[in-house]
Amino acid sequence: MSVAPTGAALDAAVLESDHASVFHSWSAQAHLPSFVVAGGERCTLWDHAGNRWLDFSSQLVNVNIGYQHPRVVTAIKEQADLLTTISPATANATRAKAAKKILRQLPDSFQKIFFTNAGADANENAIRMARLFTGRDKVVSRYRSYHGNTGAAIAATGDWRRIPNEYSRGHVHVFGPYEYRSEFWAESPEQECERALQHLERTIQCEGPESIAAILLETIPGTAGVIVPPPGYLAGVRAIADRYGIVLILDEVMSGFGRTGSWFAFDDHDVIPDLVTFAKGVNSGYVPAGGVAISARIARAFDERVFPGGLTYSGHPLAMAAIVATLDTMRDERIVENAALVGKQVIGPALAELAESNRLVGDVRGTGVFWAIELVEDKGSKAPLPAAQMAEIKQQLFSRGLVPFISDNRIHIVPPCVVSAVEASAGLSIVADVLNELAEAPA
Repeated sequence: MSVAPTGAALDAAVLESDHASVFHSWSAQAHLPSFVVAGGERCTLWDHAGNRWLDFSSQLVNVNIGYQHPRVVTAIKEQADLLTTISPATANATRAKAAKKILRQLPDSFQKIFFTNAGADANENAIRMARLFTGRDKVVSRYRSYHGNTGAAIAATGDWRRIPNEYSRGHVHVFGPYEYRSEFWAESPEQECERALQHLERTIQCEGPESIAAILLETIPGTAGVIVPPPGYLAGVRAIADRYGIVLILDEVMSGFGRTGSWFAFDDHDVIPDLVTFAKGVNSGYVPAGGVAISARIARAFDERVFPGGLTYSGHPLAMAAIVATLDTMRDERIVENAALVGKQVIGPALAELAESNRLVGDVRGTGVFWAIELVEDKGSKAPLPAAQMAEIKQQLFSRGLVPFISDNRIHIVPPCVVSAVEASAGLSIVADVLNELAEAPA
C-alpha cells in the first residue's frame, strides 16, 4: 500500500502536479512558482512542511480582512446550506443586503450596484455604461495604471500588459501626477497637480470632448506604484469631466474597502465620481466578486432602456454572503480604522526613516496599509534598481519569512488591513535588514 506524502514531500508533489497541469497567468510556463500554500490565518501563511510566512502582499492586494476570518467563513457555509446559486434575473435577499451595505459606505448620490465576478469585468461594464449613457466612444485613462485583463479593461490599462492585448477601440492615455518621476518638470506638488490637469484637459480638447465618454482612473494607482495624487488633482479631474459632460469612473478595485485607511480612497480627496468599480477587498476574495456602484443619474438612464450587459454569476449568493459578513466585520472590529492607525503610527514612520538612512531608497509613499518603496541605484540619477537585484531582494525577503509584493523596482508594503502594529513592525524590520545589507555590500 502506498503512503500519501506529507510535509516537504507533499509540497514537492503539489508543485509537480501544479506545474504539469496548471497554466499560470502572467508567466512563461517554463518558469513557474515554487511557493506552496497549505493554509493561512489572519496575516500568516504556511506550507505542508510547516514553514510560516508573514504576508506583506495580501496575495494580490485583496485579502484585506486576513485569511480565514471565522465570521466570513461561517457566513459562506450558512449560505451554502440555504442556497448555493441562483440566476441574476431573480431577486435574492442576500444580494439585496450586500448591495445596501456597499451603498451605505458611498455618497448619497449612488443608488444601485451592478455585481460582477471581479475587478476587470467591473471596469468593463463601467465603460459600457458610460458609453451608453453619453452616446460617446472614447475612454481616457493613464499610462501608469492597471484596470484588468478583459477587452476594454486591458486596453484602458497603461502598462506593458496593454500592448499585446489592444483589441478594443477608443482608448486614449495620458500621464497622471507622479512627483518623484514627474513628466511635467514640476518642482512642487502644486506644480505637478496643475500641469497634470492641464495635460489632461489639452488631451481631451485635442481628441474632441464630444467624442469622450469617460475618464477612468485608479484613485490611487496600485500596481503602477501606489502613486497618491497630490491635493486638488482629483477635484480638478472632476471639474474637467463636468465641463465637458464626461463620466468620471474611479477604479477602487485595489484601493477600496479599507486599504488606504478609509472605506474608499476618494473619501480623502474631495471628489465624488459618477461610477465606482470595486472587487478585491469587498470580501477579500473569499468568493470571487466585484461590481460597479452607479450614481442615480446614470442608473435612471436604464429605467426604460435595457442595459446590454450581464454575467451568469452576477451577485452569486456565496459571494454576496461573504460581502455581507466582511463589511459587518470590518465595521464591528474597526478594521478600516486599524489600517489607518498602523499606516500612520508604524508603516509611515518606519519607511520615512528607511528613506533617510538607506542609499537605495529613492522614494516612499502611501497611506493606510498601501505603501511603496521605490529602489534606485543612486538617489541622484534615480536610475531604477536592476531586475536582478530586485529578484535577489525578493528571494531574501521570502527566505526570512516574509511574502513580498514586488513590482518593477519597488517593494509594495501591502499587508492585510487586520495587521497588528507588532506584525507590521516585524515585517518592516525584515525589509530594512535586507535593504541595509544590500546597500552596505561591496559594489
